[in-house]
Amino acid sequence: MIRTRSSSEIRDASRREVVRALVVGGTATRTELARTTGLSAATVSNLVTELREAGLIADAGIDNAGSGRPTTMLRIDGRGGSFLGIDVAETYIRAVVFDAAITEIGAADVDVDEEWQSIDRIAEALLSAVAQAIDRGGRPAGELLGAGLGLPGLVSNDLRGGASTPGWAAHIRELEERVRPHLPAPLVTANPLQAVGHSEIWFGAARGRSTAVVVNLGTGVGAGIIVEGRVLRGATRSAGEWGHTVLELDGRICRCGRQGCVEAYVGVPGIRHTLGEVDPGHPLLQLHQREFVQGLRDAVADPAVAETLALTARYLGIALSDIVAVLNPEVLTLTGWTAWALGDDLLPAVRAALAERAPELTAARLDLGVSPVRINSVATGMAVLSFEYYLDSRALARRTRPRTDPIPALPVIAPAASPTAPQAVAG
Repeated sequence: MIRTRSSSEIRDASRREVVRALVVGGTATRTELARTTGLSAATVSNLVTELREAGLIADAGIDNAGSGRPTTMLRIDGRGGSFLGIDVAETYIRAVVFDAAITEIGAADVDVDEEWQSIDRIAEALLSAVAQAIDRGGRPAGELLGAGLGLPGLVSNDLRGGASTPGWAAHIRELEERVRPHLPAPLVTANPLQAVGHSEIWFGAARGRSTAVVVNLGTGVGAGIIVEGRVLRGATRSAGEWGHTVLELDGRICRCGRQGCVEAYVGVPGIRHTLGEVDPGHPLLQLHQREFVQGLRDAVADPAVAETLALTARYLGIALSDIVAVLNPEVLTLTGWTAWALGDDLLPAVRAALAERAPELTAARLDLGVSPVRINSVATGMAVLSFEYYLDSRALARRTRPRTDPIPALPVIAPAASPTAPQAVAG
């Protein structure tokens, strides 16, 4: 049964559209906002008044162009508050503080070893990155209006499920529970795939598109799926784990324990596996993940590397053809640090494999490319998600001005009493 949206939900969606238009466009008049968003002039005027009272919109001068009377230009007031976006990945943690205009004002990275098993050390690294980012942002912590925490693996609301990645990243619920009391509230959690979807809707190739897929390539792989302009979350909030669909029956062992997953061929460990099959003694195999990918990019003329990239592109194109056949998106964009490094070299062969395998009509008008958003799209997407949550009517009613009370201190976390690894549950 399809639930009809309430008037409050419709107003919340309209409020987000107005804010998004100003964040992306920089400035606009009320008339331009009505035209951009498709909302009525009266609705835009009411929402602008409401957002001005909340400290989020300010005047940006007078527009004297045209034959009519001068009109007031509007902008997002970056001083109206701050939002925190956190990307917990397999090899790093990045925390970014954005002002209300989604302009980065402070950031910090902490490298982590993908083999770490300790929740204590990951929690400590996460809180260290957050503390550094807030300090570098140069604003009181009390200005933070919310935070978004992007967690690897299957971030689900179904406690029966298991995460899709091994080691520390599998203990998502434990990690979230350890850090939540020390992070700004309200705290929104999501998997990175949904975060990159939101980032692409606001700033990238999916902006203004009804149906799009954002494929994130890194240690793991997955897809942010956008249907009718909204990011698909799924029944248990775990939509997008395309990397754990089957590319080859009874194929390579994936990190999730199953065989033949897409990730086992186009994730960084999978690409390393391919190079090892092509040339078992290749020197790039001795490098850590990021250096390995950069080494591939710098050695595309090397015959073994060229063969590895050709095979990877074919694997990727065939895997993408299934997404295209099922969803028939308008745009399919590649993002993530692997895509930014290797995307231009992979695209020609990816397009060829996709055209060969996808049903003709589904691929005929597909816009396929590397994302123009070359920032940390997970951290940005999580900040956007926290902003959208803040724009909810109830949240605005609770706080019409930035708060001045400090958030809880960000301490070094003491080790858990028991050395036993926690049960792997989805968070």
